[in-house]
Amino acid sequence: MKSLISQFGKDEAELAFRILFCLIFIGLGGEHLVSDELIQNLMPSWIPAKRVVSILCGSWLMFWGMFILLGYQLRVAAIALGSFVILVTLLVHVPGVLMEPALPADYTWMWTVLQRSNLVKNLCLLGVCFLLLYHEPGKYSVHSLLSKDTSKADSKES
Repeated sequence: MKSLISQFGKDEAELAFRILFCLIFIGLGGEHLVSDELIQNLMPSWIPAKRVVSILCGSWLMFWGMFILLGYQLRVAAIALGSFVILVTLLVHVPGVLMEPALPADYTWMWTVLQRSNLVKNLCLLGVCFLLLYHEPGKYSVHSLLSKDTSKADSKES
């Protein structure tokens, strides 16, 4: 176990961070595209064309989540995902916490717990998006691969 930990360096930790962080975006994005009945039911009633909105949201989440996974354009991906998180938090989860739905009393507590936990989760995700604005991906990233190609081209010109 000790040798495994000693081989797990900064680059491996950075890759694990990107994999784990992007899972929520890629996973939920896929759910928006494939099986979104529950997601549509949780959307506020004023949102039109819920299936279309779900597909657009799912595509957005998967697209930018893949950028995080690959370690490419992290700043742009962080802005895109952070903006999405802010929008969903303000339009869905904050109102969900403030207003109780017309549910039987036995289910109201579940709604409250769901909305509060999603609100806190989104604040945590937003915090990571802020961190990613200035994060440099490690050697297991497209960014690193492209940087090597650029430095090789620069050294050939010299």
